[in-house]
Amino acid sequence: MRHLLAFSILLITVLSCKDATKTELKELFALMQGSFSSEIQYQVDSTYYNIVLHMYPIWEEKGNFLYVEQAQNTRPNSPYRQRIYEVKRHSDSTFSSAIYRLNTDSLWIGKWKNPKAFDSITLENISLKEGCDVILNKVAPKYFTGKTGDNTCVSSMNGASFARSEVEILEDKIISWDRGFDANGTYVWGAEKSGYIFNKLD
Repeated sequence: MRHLLAFSILLITVLSCKDATKTELKELFALMQGSFSSEIQYQVDSTYYNIVLHMYPIWEEKGNFLYVEQAQNTRPNSPYRQRIYEVKRHSDSTFSSAIYRLNTDSLWIGKWKNPKAFDSITLENISLKEGCDVILNKVAPKYFTGKTGDNTCVSSMNGASFARSEVEILEDKIISWDRGFDANGTYVWGAEKSGYIFNKLD
């Protein structure tokens, strides 16, 4: 009888942990959604650009996918980054955000306004950026932090060999610090002081 009681308690504990992890995944995915802007940071420090960031769910029946678009505020129809993120559980205590490139980016400019447009393509139409996953931990209610591997995300931009990303996701903002480094680990691009602060607009 004691063994049965102990097993029951263990089973309840395991199921409770799984439910908590599912809840945390939903929380993380919800926090990442919306439109964001770095305008406040730009007004304080003009070494940062005024950037708009849009992140909206697509393929809701397939999992936790987001279409992501970034552009300078003055050129909203000429985004410099378009990606699809897949958010999922990485381990019992961590989460991951995998990053995919879109084929023919120009077809999807502004489609964050109409996420159903992505129903016309599948996972076969996008390509995974190997080694660029952001691994995230929950550190407080509605507060996640994460980063890529130190040199796992290959990048050739502006003479770089690899890129690093550090991210903080909160209820009212996302802080993102993307930097490129050459083969010797020397900084070659990205914000020098700290990450971009994207305040939530909606």
